[in-house]
Amino acid sequence: MNFFEHQDQARGNTRKLILLFGLSLLFITVTVYLAAVITLSSSFKGKTRSSRYQSANCPQITRTHPLEIDDATTKLPPCMPVTRKVTFSWWNPSLFLTISTGTVVLVGLGSLYKIQTLKAGGSVIAEEMGGRLLLAEMAHPEERQLLNVVEEMAIAAGISVPAVYVMDGEQGINAFAAGFTPNNAVIGVTRGTLELLSRDELQGVIGHEFSHILNGDMRLNIRLIGVLHGLLLLYITGRIVIDWRSRGEKGNAMLAFGIALMVIGSLGLLCGRLIKSAISRQREFLADASAVQFTRNPAGIAGALDKIAQHHYSSLVKTPAAESNSHLFFGSALRFGFFEDLFATHPPLAQRIRRLDASKRQYAGQAPRFSSHSSEGQESLMMGFSSGGTAAQPSHIQANPAQVIEQIGTVTPEHYAYAKALLEQLPESLVLGIREPQGAIAIVYGLLLDTQNLQVRTKQLEWLKQVEPADVIEKTLTLSADIDALDPRSRLPLVDLTVPVLRQRDTEQQQRLFKCIQGLANADGRWSLSEFVLYAVLRHRLQPSANAVIDTSTEFTTIGQIWSDCLLLLSSLAQVGQTGADAIAYAFRSGVYRLPGAGQETVPEVPPASNMKTLKQSLDRLNLATPKLKQAIVDACAHTVLLDNKVTVQEAELLRAIVILLDCPMPPFLNTGSKMLAKGL
Repeated sequence: MNFFEHQDQARGNTRKLILLFGLSLLFITVTVYLAAVITLSSSFKGKTRSSRYQSANCPQITRTHPLEIDDATTKLPPCMPVTRKVTFSWWNPSLFLTISTGTVVLVGLGSLYKIQTLKAGGSVIAEEMGGRLLLAEMAHPEERQLLNVVEEMAIAAGISVPAVYVMDGEQGINAFAAGFTPNNAVIGVTRGTLELLSRDELQGVIGHEFSHILNGDMRLNIRLIGVLHGLLLLYITGRIVIDWRSRGEKGNAMLAFGIALMVIGSLGLLCGRLIKSAISRQREFLADASAVQFTRNPAGIAGALDKIAQHHYSSLVKTPAAESNSHLFFGSALRFGFFEDLFATHPPLAQRIRRLDASKRQYAGQAPRFSSHSSEGQESLMMGFSSGGTAAQPSHIQANPAQVIEQIGTVTPEHYAYAKALLEQLPESLVLGIREPQGAIAIVYGLLLDTQNLQVRTKQLEWLKQVEPADVIEKTLTLSADIDALDPRSRLPLVDLTVPVLRQRDTEQQQRLFKCIQGLANADGRWSLSEFVLYAVLRHRLQPSANAVIDTSTEFTTIGQIWSDCLLLLSSLAQVGQTGADAIAYAFRSGVYRLPGAGQETVPEVPPASNMKTLKQSLDRLNLATPKLKQAIVDACAHTVLLDNKVTVQEAELLRAIVILLDCPMPPFLNTGSKMLAKGL
């Protein structure tokens, strides 16, 4: 199952969640109605009241109780007083409508409010659970190791480096990934995870959490939190009713109704736990398997689970917020006692370990390529850097278009080894630069300085001196020499490494950064491809923290809705990778006819003209396509670029940028001739 199929499966689970939520809401509505009937009936059961017989000369008789049913009476003279016995019925449509409307509105609005709040990103959840944002410049050795593992995994997967939080008050072994999209995802770990696990075990746990990021589980988990919050509001409302009754003179009926709401809210919480159990367990098996696939080291994640099993309940999380977030964690965060099989969000530890033991036999005799004692990172030193200041990589990278789809949304040990080697060989100046705001900004500026035209570079620096202080200019010039010596394919990973620090800047500071990027790019009167890629990728990575407005109300389900955008996208790729009108047209048509339904659409003889602005607009629209359509679009792009089974650095940069802007994580292209033995990428 590839990345896009996982996304569709996550959507299917969302539909399952909606169905289960609807059934829970129906059950709760009926229960609230019954509680209201019993409460109201107790206030007048067995009572009688006096009234007048209705006639043309008497006032209209109004029933004062919603459950009141008058006994049949004998005809009496007009306005003659009559005593009626009051009874009640279990079914009252008007009361049921009132109760059901109130319950649905309360639960629905509560869920929507919580989901909307969580769209700000995983940081909201991490802080709610007492997490502390881990800053690189203040990290202790074990925390620095954690940051290194997260950075390695992010570069290998081709996603933005997540923010990392540490739950200092939690001594158990546990971790979580949270966020609405990979761009606002965070990784959280307990203090016990840092202190009790080896590096290989930590890699296995982080690989498990990255699987949740890559497979679309996070968005589903956010919706689960929202559902639980809505159901929990009934319990909270019951508490409010009881407090209100205690401050007034409302009688025992209100007290009984408040207690009933609390009990029903507890039932809603049980429904929520059942929903989490029904949806989450199989995703945990998948995440375990993905961690093994990412690292080719089943002993790592199995070792972490073994340590949890050896210390009974050592994965428990004490924070009260663990109740609504328990399904996010690596291990079981709550204790369920005799009801473990019914309510647990995770499969039994023994079952998870048994499956990993089978993987150990599969990988027996194969040394993990990524581990801390591996020497492969040193052997592949030249993958990212040159010793003489010029690119050591060949101008073309061998690649197979059929494998592009397979690689999206996954991590191979080869990519992990590449990421580890890249980080190990970064010059010390850049390592320090990515850890603090001024250095991160200087790295971005240094990536934009022209290395081919001294005149343009001089103009860029002159413009920069007008908008930035002298210390930033000095830092940019200091780092630019090391940046110029990098392999061109290290540019996007280096940009991603600056993202965690740049995210900490406020909206105004981020907008100022992008204006400076635009000024540097316009210094020669035009945008180069590399400038466009850097600007587009960095803006996409920082989009959530920049409070950018994203229109997600429209979703494209057919290729006809986005046909012109697909043509413009494929035209841009063909023009970057080919020279000559015939070669460009051939590459363009090769991609177009990979799109579904191309035979029913109009295919132009000449590829449409495009520029950076129109390309960005088309990518924004294409990002609203369904996962199935995105798969077809990426497949068409790969065939356009890899028509000759080779990809230039420029083609690789643009293709990766396109896929990133479509929210499809794409690992770096690797040289198949290297010792890393990359499978086509």
